Amino acid sequence: MSAVVINGKQLVSEIRAEIKEEAARLTREGIRPGLAVILVGDDPASAVYVRNKAKACEEAGIYSEVHRLPASTGQDELLALVDKLNRAPNIHGVLVQLPLPGHISEEAVIDAVAPEKDVDCFHPVNVGNLMIGKPGILPCTPSGVIEILKRSGIPIAGKHAVVIGRSNIVGKPMAMLLLRENATVTVCHSRTENMRDVTRLADILVVAVGRGRMITRDYVKPGAVVIDVGMNRMEDGKLAGDVDFDDVKEIAGHITPVPGCVGPMTITMLLKNTVQAARLAHAAKESV
Repeated sequence: MSAVVINGKQLVSEIRAEIKEEAARLTREGIRPGLAVILVGDDPASAVYVRNKAKACEEAGIYSEVHRLPASTGQDELLALVDKLNRAPNIHGVLVQLPLPGHISEEAVIDAVAPEKDVDCFHPVNVGNLMIGKPGILPCTPSGVIEILKRSGIPIAGKHAVVIGRSNIVGKPMAMLLLRENATVTVCHSRTENMRDVTRLADILVVAVGRGRMITRDYVKPGAVVIDVGMNRMEDGKLAGDVDFDDVKEIAGHITPVPGCVGPMTITMLLKNTVQAARLAHAAKESV
């Protein structure tokens, strides 16, 4: 029996309609949500992401501006732009596209974004809030995965969730959000011994390793939910996830396709965070 392939396009369409409605309501109240994206250099993948984000903003009724800077841009110049956007009243979200050129400290740039405009949830203040369960902006990809599970009617509470990958962007915050939803969580990584034995215990398997088609059916418990966060350009030029889709779909209960699910959902959560940041800014202004 083949797995249910989760319809990412339908889920994304539903959520973006809700975001568009909320953005329109805020705009009627005099505060149009605004997102500024900074792209340093000419990394092709980053350029595609930025273009997709700008298009998604336009469709959702969110104001957006893209600041394209040459790869030779100095750190001080970039930090000055971040500071300017932090103070801009029409901008509610500031996103610096990673990776940055080697001569610029990513840590310094992440720390420079105002926490209330940090729609990526990379700033240490927001990461700390996530850790202690304080309400606030959530990281885009992990929160997108939670939306996929919930809107697909997949129970999380009480289930054993295994996350493969421990990055600051996906793996660690993913584990935190699954814990928030009352899952029992295990994190696997490159030093995990007997990984297949661990992952085969998972009711929900979230894969974020950055290695094309690494996860085959022998990593997966029959009937498990498999969420593939990966996006890899293979030698034949085709895009593939971290999961060997054709192999794993024969054993999994639910599976996400790549491309077409977690990627578009990540951008959707960015839009949601921008609208949330605008709403919070509006509320703060009203309370003064």
